[in-house]
Amino acid sequence: MTGSTDTTPRKAALAFIFLVVLIDVLAFGLIIPVLPHLVEEFTGSASGAALWIGIFGTVFAAIQFVSAPIQGALSDRYGRRPVILLSCLGLGIDFIIMALAPTLWWLLLARVFSGVFSASFSTANAYIADITAPEQRAKSFGLIGAAFGVGFIIGPVIGGWLGEIDLRLPFWFAAALALLNFCYGLFVLPESLPLEKRSARFDWSSARPHASLLFLRRYPAIWGLAAVVFIANLAHYVYPSVFVLFADVRYGWGPREASWVLALVGVCSVIVNVLVIGRVVKAFGERRALIFGLSCGVVGFVVYAFAGQGWIFLLGLPISALWALAAPATQALVTQQVGADMQGRIQGALMSLVSVAGIVAPISFASVFGLFISDRAPVEFPGAPWMLAAAFLLVAVAIAWRHARPPSEGAAGSS
Repeated sequence: MTGSTDTTPRKAALAFIFLVVLIDVLAFGLIIPVLPHLVEEFTGSASGAALWIGIFGTVFAAIQFVSAPIQGALSDRYGRRPVILLSCLGLGIDFIIMALAPTLWWLLLARVFSGVFSASFSTANAYIADITAPEQRAKSFGLIGAAFGVGFIIGPVIGGWLGEIDLRLPFWFAAALALLNFCYGLFVLPESLPLEKRSARFDWSSARPHASLLFLRRYPAIWGLAAVVFIANLAHYVYPSVFVLFADVRYGWGPREASWVLALVGVCSVIVNVLVIGRVVKAFGERRALIFGLSCGVVGFVVYAFAGQGWIFLLGLPISALWALAAPATQALVTQQVGADMQGRIQGALMSLVSVAGIVAPISFASVFGLFISDRAPVEFPGAPWMLAAAFLLVAVAIAWRHARPPSEGAAGSS
């Protein structure tokens, strides 16, 4: 499909993938405001709920770590369409299970299934690589970034409103969205990977998580870019890990103020993904866009760390928002390194790295934050987690400077 003169089917398919990601993220965003309260109903205390929410997050990321490379390998062998549709169907059923969950363990089991089916983001990325010319991929991946931003802006707002009516209502709403997505895709979504470009067989050995990470080492340029993906996602977890507590300790912001700031973060991200990425990449190329985006993230986090007043913190938002340039630029460079039969496995391996970041980052940032606001702190510094995130991104800048290079001639077809 890449390079076809008929762009209408490609645009329709890209629009559907945008909707797939948007609705998936929206569905997950819907349950953010209510899941802790539902867990609290089962545990009977806020402290118990906090512990279980942490367990849920770790389990979810660990399951994604296992599932993402399997889904990627399946999509390379059997096509992207069936994997994406099965994921939409599975998520719809899973949200129904969560809505009906009578016990905490039932809810935990449902989160396990969520981790399995939500790993389809890697297949969505592979789909985009299939249908988009290499020079247009950064812009297309930017649309996926915009879908994430829109979903996380709208989802929690709707979820909070529905949760005021009934704690389980957002789960039913999320299930309806996912199942509608499945029905829509069943009739609209074309297959993006032709039979002649699919893997000859499904190899379980390459679909194992550690094997998928070793698979990246076959492509030295991708190995470096994969390190950038991992470190950048590691840094990004500072937001969900400590922002709400940091805002309370540093500025006295309550949940309402914090939610509006997070919504503003999402708005800035959408603006960058929709209006800025395509122009910047076209003008300067993927490598410069990647390095510039990561550098803006460093500067933005430093502003956050030392912002003594809330309005100074807000000044850092548009700076750090330009960090959104980095992800689609990285994806574009990665997809240029391999042929169509490898895109699913590459994306699955990258998603596994993201899951590893999700396992280790929250406890790391929370521990640093807890230390630097405690009596044991060498100096009281609530902004310490932001400085840690800035340090991570600075390392990513150095790696990108060395490894973010256009593919050598003929590299895209290697295997």
